[in-house]
Amino acid sequence: MILGLPGVLARIEEIEGLLGSEPKAAPTTAGQAPGPDFAEALSNAAQTTTGSSAKASAYDGLIRQAAQKYGIEEKVIRAVIRAESDYNPRCVSRAGAQGLMQLMPENCRDYGVTDPFDPGQNIDAGVHQLKDMLSRFGQLDLALAAYNAGPGAVKRYGGVPPYRETQAYVRKILGWLAEG
Repeated sequence: MILGLPGVLARIEEIEGLLGSEPKAAPTTAGQAPGPDFAEALSNAAQTTTGSSAKASAYDGLIRQAAQKYGIEEKVIRAVIRAESDYNPRCVSRAGAQGLMQLMPENCRDYGVTDPFDPGQNIDAGVHQLKDMLSRFGQLDLALAAYNAGPGAVKRYGGVPPYRETQAYVRKILGWLAEG
């Protein structure tokens, strides 16, 4: 999974918290004012380019359509897309997951996707898969875990698998949903 800027910023904050340190200003050279810390610099850079909300709005119609078709709340779909690709339709993970909702090639075949980089096909199939996981496991946390780690892992462990990435993924999305 590619973290995207929000994931990188969250990870920096998490690491700083584990170290028990406050963010540090960047080193300065003679005559220069202190620069922002790395996380702040990344955040500032992101704000000067296309932000997540602007990228997200480009997919409003597709998200709304999939939400209605599969009975999944739009905010859940948005949170999954944000976690998976940060709204980058060309995103490819190291594991080979593709597009906005990071579909694996076998999921593309299962859900009839011919172009995983087509936002319409990708969102429809990703939400369909999420709906299937919700139907199978009955709880959002387990459906998210299955979406991330696969349904076999959730079944094998009888809940969210003890994989650090999957546990962080589920926590992150549920946290975003709790924020509103």
